[in-house]
Amino acid sequence: MKSGKKRDATRAVPGKTATRGAGTLTAGHRITIEQGTEHVRVVHEGQVLAESTRPLLLRETGCPVRYYLPMEDVRIDLLTPSQTHTHCPFKGDASYWSLADAPDLVWTYPDPKPEVAEIKDHVCFYEVDVVAAH
Repeated sequence: MKSGKKRDATRAVPGKTATRGAGTLTAGHRITIEQGTEHVRVVHEGQVLAESTRPLLLRETGCPVRYYLPMEDVRIDLLTPSQTHTHCPFKGDASYWSLADAPDLVWTYPDPKPEVAEIKDHVCFYEVDVVAAH
């Protein structure tokens, strides 16, 4: 896999607790963000919701790799803002978007913590397909 710029968003030292901004980074927790080159497509019930060749790959301790897609590569016009909001101590407060038959299908961090500022104006879906290069 080709990789571009990689950013280590947390530098927690094993056995220590690092405090950054309003959140606390626990020992061993790490987030990296890398500019991907994969062709990523999100399809729900046959409808393409997003397609991008500019994903950000976010790797977080204990979580699967997540693809954050630029807002302009997403069919936001097909989605409805949800009343759901969650808080991540490492990334900030997330807002969710839904389809009529798929609640909280996608999320975004409108004002992410400085350590992960790159994900601002990007959205993340639970399920994405990486399209093989031809």
